[in-house]
Amino acid sequence: MEKEVGNAGSSVAYKLLFSCPLGLSQPQLSVVFDESYDRIPHSDTNLENSISEIWDQRVQKNGSLFNGKKFRYGGYSHKSGDGSEQESCVCLHLGLTDYRTFVGTNLSPSWEKFLVASEDDPTQCQHTSSPLGNGAIVETFDKKIVALQRSNNVGEFPGHFVFPGGHPEPQEVGIETHKFSKDSKDSELVNKKVSQEMFESIIREVVEEIGVPTTSLSDPLFIGISRRVLNVRPAIFFFIKCSLESKEIHQLYSKAQDGYESTQVYTVSMIELEQMASKMPGCHQGGFALYKMMVEASKNI
Repeated sequence: MEKEVGNAGSSVAYKLLFSCPLGLSQPQLSVVFDESYDRIPHSDTNLENSISEIWDQRVQKNGSLFNGKKFRYGGYSHKSGDGSEQESCVCLHLGLTDYRTFVGTNLSPSWEKFLVASEDDPTQCQHTSSPLGNGAIVETFDKKIVALQRSNNVGEFPGHFVFPGGHPEPQEVGIETHKFSKDSKDSELVNKKVSQEMFESIIREVVEEIGVPTTSLSDPLFIGISRRVLNVRPAIFFFIKCSLESKEIHQLYSKAQDGYESTQVYTVSMIELEQMASKMPGCHQGGFALYKMMVEASKNI
């Protein structure tokens, strides 16, 4: 299921950790949230100490930085069920991390030193923060795809093209630590809430970043997991239909709630998106690859 891909003549940009071209609905995507999927500290003391040093340097330059909690990606399990796509289900394995550890591991100049030599992705990344990001391929009523151009003020990939997205948020489901009852019923309830947050968070991101009303969006379909090769950042991707036409989205974007991270919205064809993809972060190039697989699969139905 895993596949590393790069543009012709370029270094590898992303790795597809899982693809589901026909898409999975909310009941088909479950979550196990457990401290066993938290980051494992590295045995190199100097490398571990560098996390605090890098964070302190960043805070000195930008006092508004906030060390928020994030879900940590720790892998997945897949059950196909008699080969029927309809019965297929995926379980995400999630732990807890924070922005400080992300800055000090994945975004560290020494990020590769945190990696373990392994073909198994969770093992390879066991010492990195690896917060789970999300992204949405939003298709308009007139069959265009929504893309954003990132602001030059953002820390990561300024000026690059991206799909709407961000992160599922532990705080949205009341999670600050792993200190909740280990009772199986409580654990099951937490897992269910976290699973719902995977879908609710991507709707929030689309609404905030584009400015479209929630009522214009279909239920998201999970289409896979992409990981950026550069600093091994993972993201889950969804496909969402929007009942609005391109011109309406352009009008609404000017009033979008989250105007800091992006400066322009585009509604483009597949061919135009192909041309933009080379100036996307690797995980979003992977998101585009997942969407193309979905389009191809739909032709064979």
